Amino acid sequence: MLNVSIIIPAWNEEERIADCLMNATRQTVAPHEVIVVNNRSTDRTCDIVERFQRDHPEAPVILLQQNEDQGLIPTRNFGLNAATGDVLGRIDADCMLKPDWVEVVSGIFTEDPDAMGATGPVVYYDMPAKGAGLAGDDHIRRHTYRADNDQVLLFGSNMAIRASAWHAISGGVCRDPEDVMHEDIDVSLHLLNHGFKTVYSQRMICGISARRMDTSFASFHRYMQRFKNTFAAHPDHWREHHTERRLYALYPWLHMLYPIYQQHLAAKDINPAEKIWFDEQIKLVKSHFDNPEQVDAVE
Repeated sequence: MLNVSIIIPAWNEEERIADCLMNATRQTVAPHEVIVVNNRSTDRTCDIVERFQRDHPEAPVILLQQNEDQGLIPTRNFGLNAATGDVLGRIDADCMLKPDWVEVVSGIFTEDPDAMGATGPVVYYDMPAKGAGLAGDDHIRRHTYRADNDQVLLFGSNMAIRASAWHAISGGVCRDPEDVMHEDIDVSLHLLNHGFKTVYSQRMICGISARRMDTSFASFHRYMQRFKNTFAAHPDHWREHHTERRLYALYPWLHMLYPIYQQHLAAKDINPAEKIWFDEQIKLVKSHFDNPEQVDAVE
């Protein structure tokens, strides 16, 4: 099977980076490497990553510094260019990968040699009704997150690109100095420009935070405008469905529910990022003891 690198751009992510690394490294199939690319953080992000490295010397965690430019895109590109895996996974620093994520991603690209990019659904780990939320997100992504006659668009919090495809498009992806585009959709459209196949897998699951819904409507609206801006920068591409319309409909409810649920989590002293895959992690530990041959996979 193909090996998988995981790239995590990070700027002031001290709250979640340790949980993110724990989920990224505690997988049924070990990642080739987990690269955290720090971008001028002013909090304890680097200290926490370095402590994780000391506490887990067996984990293939690498910390890189991208200090030349401030921003997600140059930081993302720095990490993708530095990665050495066959497949390059890209997530955010507050993402919690499902324990079989690396195995699923490796399988997608191993079984389909034409697949150049892959993505899947997400579940909001800091919101209630996670099962319904995952089903709803899956429905939206399968039916609306498309371009050019149903071509799959990649989602930046849960995506992977074959290394050869990234190196083919890396020199042409938009730098977006005004910061008005969706960088993941931009990557997707550049892949389509090259005739590269993108795929969607319901098994490629990642947990993410719903903190975007805790912003003001004005901020949320500017974020939604990135869909329009990205396609405007790529006039040769089109879409039949507007995902942002679904998200606008969800915003009032999620915006109201998010702070209430955070109060519930705080009152119960629950770390939702740590808890999201707890049962599956316990199963992994049990399988480790039941089958010594799986030591490397668990560690």
